[in-house]
Amino acid sequence: MQKIKQRWEIQKNWQILFPTLGTILNLLAAYLVSRSLLHAFGLNNTVFEWPFTIGVMLIIHFVLIKFFLWCFKKLENKWKVDYKWEMIAIFIVFAITGSLSGKLAAPLVHWIGFDNENTHGAIYWTLRILLIFPIYQILLVGIGWLFGQYQFFWNFEKKMLKRMGLGVFLR
Repeated sequence: MQKIKQRWEIQKNWQILFPTLGTILNLLAAYLVSRSLLHAFGLNNTVFEWPFTIGVMLIIHFVLIKFFLWCFKKLENKWKVDYKWEMIAIFIVFAITGSLSGKLAAPLVHWIGFDNENTHGAIYWTLRILLIFPIYQILLVGIGWLFGQYQFFWNFEKKMLKRMGLGVFLR
């Protein structure tokens, strides 16, 4: 435990929540991908179901951990954070925000009156993708605030909107 605390610069015990939550969410993502692969290969309800699921899940988990550690090294100097554990919190916020904005866009498009059944697919998906953008912007700052990273995400948001030529909305 001391090694983990030193590696992620954890000063208070509650901060161990972020490496723990990151590991749990990574395992969940690996599990969901392995179950999708299980169904794709037609191994559901066979003797290979759980050995395949667990084996592939562990491989995907290991690969994702290596990928995220590589990303942390690349972004460590670019993102100005006080402690390394904040990087994990930031990655979790990006993951939750991206997934949630994609999920919330579908009912919003339906509420507007466009459905996959009564609208051409190109129009439906274009509208859905266009709606994801403002939903994402709002959720990014809100969920960042919940994870104690409001300042990072507010600065990130301002920088992104300025680069897109939408800095007018920040005045």
